[in-house]
Amino acid sequence: MERNITLPTTHNLVRKFQAGDILYISGTIFTARDAAHHLLIELHKGKEIPFNIRQMPLYHCGPLVRKKESGWQIIAAGPTTSMRMEPFESQFVSLFGTTIIIGKGGMGDKTLAALQEAGAVYAHYTGGAGALAARAVARVVDVHCLDELGIPEAVWILDVEHFGPLTITMDSHGESLYHKLDRTVKKNMEWIHARINKGA
Repeated sequence: MERNITLPTTHNLVRKFQAGDILYISGTIFTARDAAHHLLIELHKGKEIPFNIRQMPLYHCGPLVRKKESGWQIIAAGPTTSMRMEPFESQFVSLFGTTIIIGKGGMGDKTLAALQEAGAVYAHYTGGAGALAARAVARVVDVHCLDELGIPEAVWILDVEHFGPLTITMDSHGESLYHKLDRTVKKNMEWIHARINKGA
């Protein structure tokens, strides 16, 4: 099913999403890679996070950014390989109530379990399409942790319009298209080995 979502969203709505659904989202999202995950988790222990982290989808992205007189401009905003965030993601989802995670390549079983518990999903965005993603960025709202982390690792708050297509590949019901693919590959490999052995 194709869904056009205007943010913010709710866990009740996200629980209706199924693996295989296609999303386009409009509203405010934020970027965070592994260094930002670690820093935000540490900040949560003793300080207030400087933006409303519970209201926005999380995008695994280290954008290419240019500073202009009028403000920041996103040149490219392709996804980062999400497995880099696997050590942090289940805790991140639990602490901040994240509803939608966007990245590429999928995540592990700990994150899948966290998505089920929280009522959240993981959405895949095509790698190598950073310029296309940048076109969906209407403006840079703000940037946090820039001095500590630098441009790629900083937390960028972005207003996006019709950002996608995003494919739900891990949903809140425990369904993972990556697991399905693994089973299909295993079955095909067994068939190939059987044919090879038969020919030998």
